[in-house]
Amino acid sequence: MRAATRQAYRSALVTGASGGIGASFARLLAARGADLVLVARRPGPLEELARELVERYRVAVEVVAADLTDGARCAEVERRLRADPVELLVNNAGRGAPGAFAGLPLEDHLAGIELNVTALVRLTHAALPGMVGRGRGGVLNVASMAGLAPSPGGASYGATKAFVIAFSESLHAEVAAEGVHVTALCPGFTHTDDGAPPHPLWLRRDAVARAGLDAVEAGRALSVPGAQYKAALPALRLVPRPLLRAAAGRVWQQVAGGG
Repeated sequence: MRAATRQAYRSALVTGASGGIGASFARLLAARGADLVLVARRPGPLEELARELVERYRVAVEVVAADLTDGARCAEVERRLRADPVELLVNNAGRGAPGAFAGLPLEDHLAGIELNVTALVRLTHAALPGMVGRGRGGVLNVASMAGLAPSPGGASYGATKAFVIAFSESLHAEVAAEGVHVTALCPGFTHTDDGAPPHPLWLRRDAVARAGLDAVEAGRALSVPGAQYKAALPALRLVPRPLLRAAAGRVWQQVAGGG
């Protein structure tokens, strides 16, 4: 059984890397000297980011334009992970379907499930066996505080993030002794635009990405960025579920009713 040791990753694949927290992951990893594979749907922003990182940090950057909800395109990224392994996989790509579940098209919910759950599982399954075989590596799965409590107005999104948390913690227990780190990152409200004004409930994307990378390097199973959300975590775990549902329901009624 290997002792948990801090790992510095020399290569990483980041999904959803064209903007927001994904771009922050890419910049922070490049600053730490990691060669990168950047995956997202839009090639333009990816190529622009790649040029920036190569010029600024002198790392190797590969761009893969792929919609991970497309099974064939996701399979290409899986093959890339198996053929040319990376030391860190960052499953950051995700999407939600905000609004009342019954009032939204089924396709919106299914697309979120395909990206947040199915693609994440497929890429993890492609990367993890090699990491276990080498006795080294990390998987950082971006979940959400929404996965820790009832989420009316985001029912399918919250459910996908609950899956990501349970999946990540289970994998952590399976492979930690093999020298592989698996971490679920659970941010709360996060500004994806650096120019947004500060707010006590909102986190900065760079701080969220840094917290996740520090956690997976250290081998922690769960990372909750921000003092305000860390303080809320014990309550979410200890408050009886009926009370949580009632509180979440009241908030949703106020939002849905415009109050």
